[in-house]
Amino acid sequence: MHQHRRRDRRPSARRRSRPAGTSASPPCPDLSGTAVLLVGYFSAKQKDFAVRMDTAAADLSARGARVVGRVVQRRGVSDGGVKRMTLPYSSRTLLSSGKAREVAALREVSGADAVIFLNALTDHQRRVLTEAFGCPTASLR
Repeated sequence: MHQHRRRDRRPSARRRSRPAGTSASPPCPDLSGTAVLLVGYFSAKQKDFAVRMDTAAADLSARGARVVGRVVQRRGVSDGGVKRMTLPYSSRTLLSSGKAREVAALREVSGADAVIFLNALTDHQRRVLTEAFGCPTASLR
């Protein structure tokens, strides 16, 4: 005789709905007259990273920002990095700890008012990076 499959009785994982008009990541703030540092995180497979950085810098300039520096974090250039190429270096900061220190030092030297990431940041990453850099941190996406 055929037995029916038992239904899984665990409660379904429900997504928390966001209130209307809110998004996971707040939009990039008004940047008119602001000196910004542009940061991008790219895998080694992305050969067009320089073009993407140039495009983002032009977009920021069109919004009235002054791009005072650029930092690129590459992943997958070494043999060990190839296996983990799609993952961020750190779930806390997206960057490696050394690169995060480099960005903080460059922000101090350049006098940037904000750090803008080409990549999408979570709310937690944005808070941690804002604290680490000592200035507002946002993403273009």
